[in-house]
Amino acid sequence: MTGVPASATGGTGAKPAPGGKLGAAAVNQASLWNVANLLTMVRLVLVPGFVLLLLHDGGYDPEWRAWAWAAFAVAMITDIFDGHLARTYNLVTDFGKIADPIADKAIMGAALICLSYLGDLPWWVTGVILFRELGITLMRFWVIRHAVIPASRGGKLKTLAQGTAVGMYVLALTGPLATLRFWVMAVAVVLTVVTGLDYVQQAVTARRMGLAAERAAR
Repeated sequence: MTGVPASATGGTGAKPAPGGKLGAAAVNQASLWNVANLLTMVRLVLVPGFVLLLLHDGGYDPEWRAWAWAAFAVAMITDIFDGHLARTYNLVTDFGKIADPIADKAIMGAALICLSYLGDLPWWVTGVILFRELGITLMRFWVIRHAVIPASRGGKLKTLAQGTAVGMYVLALTGPLATLRFWVMAVAVVLTVVTGLDYVQQAVTARRMGLAAERAAR
């Protein structure tokens, strides 16, 4: 989500040729205020707005919940685009490394907690998902010196399932759609647990191999 300062990367300050693609010298100069970071900031700002919309008038007005869903959807979409921009144009900064995962977990955590508070979602579902996300975040810090474990296909499916399920619960759905959202959430919970266990296994293996390599080097 963010860019490395030119001073740290040897950027020359050269501008891309008219009509040409953005060159490495240009993207390496990306500052804190690059587009990927701005999208992350938008997502952070949306969190309190989303909560206010969802809980407005007791949290049961279909119209206000539709607006809350719109805010949630924008947050999910910006998460996709800021990551894509950061990877494509090397817009990686320390702010983005910290703020992006915080923004992701803030909007999801706020939605889950609000839905459980309103009685729409069992608290154990919120607990399982939040425990997994917090645990994996701490696990990343635990192994970061030895390896960076990339997002798996299962992890991406988990994120999609969580976003879809929570979005359906935010909307005031009834009838068959209300039943459908239950099963979508069930799939999301299963993927949350399975991918979490897989990540723990990979993290433990990566740390063990990293420590073994360090001992061998000494």
